[in-house]
Amino acid sequence: MNQISRLQSKILSFEALKILLKKWRDENEKIIFTNGCFDLLHLGHVDYLAKARDLGGRLVVGLNSDASIKRIKGPSRPINNEQSRAALLAGMTYVDAVVLFDEETPVNLISEVMPAVLVKGGDYKIKEIVGHEMVLNNGGEVCTIDFVEGYSSSELIKKFKAS
Repeated sequence: MNQISRLQSKILSFEALKILLKKWRDENEKIIFTNGCFDLLHLGHVDYLAKARDLGGRLVVGLNSDASIKRIKGPSRPINNEQSRAALLAGMTYVDAVVLFDEETPVNLISEVMPAVLVKGGDYKIKEIVGHEMVLNNGGEVCTIDFVEGYSSSELIKKFKAS
């Protein structure tokens, strides 16, 4: 399999993800889930996703669709379209699957994935993380990962606009 095919094979429809999740669970793989916009990929994202994968198992990234980002962040976002963002994430060796979702929150996706570990950035408290109760009630864990200081997509956009 060439590298572009390998990358594309990690960007999954929800139905394809369900099949892969069953396979991984049959192989006793631990499922880790996180989500976000990942609009302008930067060192903070790379560090965050690597640390999420370090929790052990398979890392699934729920990626906000373009339409959901516009609803959340306004008409000027996203900067990069969903195909570009998905490809960049899939290109990371420690990301096992990328799946788009169109809702403002990934609660429906989390209920289907039902990860062993639900991960979000350190700016969240556990009780603020969408899906935390479902995961905890299913015997999973919810954790946060500290950000790399000075890196955020919003700050990058401000820098670009100021220059």
